[in-house]
Amino acid sequence: MSMKLVILGLLMEGDSHPYELRHKMKERAMLHYIKMQEGSLYYAIDTLNKEGYIEALEIVKESGRPDRTVYRITEEGRQLFHRLLLEQFDSRTTVFHPMYAALVFAFHGDAQRIHDIISQKIEEQRRIVALLHDIYEEHIPTVPRSVLHMMKGRWEHAVTELRWLERLAADAAAGRLYEFGNPLEE
Repeated sequence: MSMKLVILGLLMEGDSHPYELRHKMKERAMLHYIKMQEGSLYYAIDTLNKEGYIEALEIVKESGRPDRTVYRITEEGRQLFHRLLLEQFDSRTTVFHPMYAALVFAFHGDAQRIHDIISQKIEEQRRIVALLHDIYEEHIPTVPRSVLHMMKGRWEHAVTELRWLERLAADAAAGRLYEFGNPLEE
């Protein structure tokens, strides 16, 4: 659903060909914020076109480049966009972190190896936090506040993930993963 919503939303802004849509997605760093497969763009465009939600407006021919089909959203596509938008706002999901299953049994594991792995994740997470901060700052003058909320929210989640990983690494380094009855420090 996310890819269809993104395509329809971008076409609400103006007619485009798939390469332009892909460029806008990258320019706006959407893959950092929205769960979607970049490779599914062309499949989703074909599906939306076959279902009558978008239509080919023209084919642009440029020498030395492949033909590009420019699409526009139809009235049915606008209705689908609004329906998908509200469904996405209303959707509920539980976040399951990939490490949760391992944490259940971490006290049986090698605390040093666990610490080493988490330390690598911390370095990666620091890069992600910096990237998301930069993306947010860069887009302040060019996107509506609704997008800034998304960008800042994703950045704040990344900061929270970093703090969580740092706390977990400290416990692993101190050999405390096996302890019972002690609350985590604030």
